[in-house]
Amino acid sequence: MSDAKLVVMYPQPSDVDAFEKRYADEHVPMAVEKLAGKSKIVATRVLGAPSGTPAFHRYVEVYFPSMDALNACAASQGGQETLAHGADMSTGGPPVVLIAESDTYSF
Repeated sequence: MSDAKLVVMYPQPSDVDAFEKRYADEHVPMAVEKLAGKSKIVATRVLGAPSGTPAFHRYVEVYFPSMDALNACAASQGGQETLAHGADMSTGGPPVVLIAESDTYSF
């Protein structure tokens, strides 16, 4: 079964500590409160890359049970506010936003 997800990839910020503080204190609580219909959020901090400095500092996957639920959230006031806040705090350039679906294989 496929899940729909919104993926947000944040470039390396100009000030990592300031970004992480805003992310933890402002953005995560906003996302938890305002992203209606989500089933889970997976937030990943990138620690390195074989080629040197990674292009992205953090990426976030917001899962929804269907593409309709994702689209409804993205079109909502809460979804728009949360996306705008994420763009505002991304001091390393605009975040990359993707819409995707995932298949999970458990072993």
